[in-house]
Amino acid sequence: MSYVFAPAPVVTVPVVGSTDRFPVHRIYCVGRNYVEHAQEMGHTGREAPFFFLKPADAVLVVNGTETADLPYPGVTQDLHHEIELVVAIGKGGSNIAAADALAHVYGYAVGLDMTRRDLQAEAKKQGRPWCAAKGFELSAPISAITPAAQAGAVESAAIWLQVNGEDRQRSTVAKLIWNIAETIEHISKLWTLAPGDLIYTGTPAGVAAVVPGDTLYGGVDGVGTLSVKLSA
Repeated sequence: MSYVFAPAPVVTVPVVGSTDRFPVHRIYCVGRNYVEHAQEMGHTGREAPFFFLKPADAVLVVNGTETADLPYPGVTQDLHHEIELVVAIGKGGSNIAAADALAHVYGYAVGLDMTRRDLQAEAKKQGRPWCAAKGFELSAPISAITPAAQAGAVESAAIWLQVNGEDRQRSTVAKLIWNIAETIEHISKLWTLAPGDLIYTGTPAGVAAVVPGDTLYGGVDGVGTLSVKLSA
């Protein structure tokens, strides 16, 4: 078989304790999945879950203890950080029951959902999609994936983010409105999940703007950490 041009390389994420790499299929993101974050965005309560997607090339792999370079994206004056637990799917399926969902999880990682908040606000105002606000290149930094058996008590783990050494976000995964299993159940009703899918499960309260020169350092206890520095 020949191609018109060379296919793009497969996007992959390293796996803790292994030379194998996790090939990325799709990136699903859950909106407003912590009560305090929903409130700071002007909403309340346990609303029905909703989702948006990022392309695979939104991934920015952050290896080990390094600080990765994250270019400040164009066409925004209000770039926000959102620290998240990421679920890596190893076994696909559709209409997965919550009781069976964790058997589909390969592992967990720490991620950032970087958001051009001004573009998102304008899109909301006009009833338009969020693609330009959420799905731009390198908008999904991610740590190496920790296999589920090595990750500890993820569903009650602390999740946190510091900017330039000062706390911005700090909560626990236990405060998810829709927990990991419920989220997998809901997504698998809308799409057929596949091995290689990543699910960014939502962010706690404390989202705020960052600027070039800022260093973001965050983590999920028992899963890992990641660090990025914004460049102009």
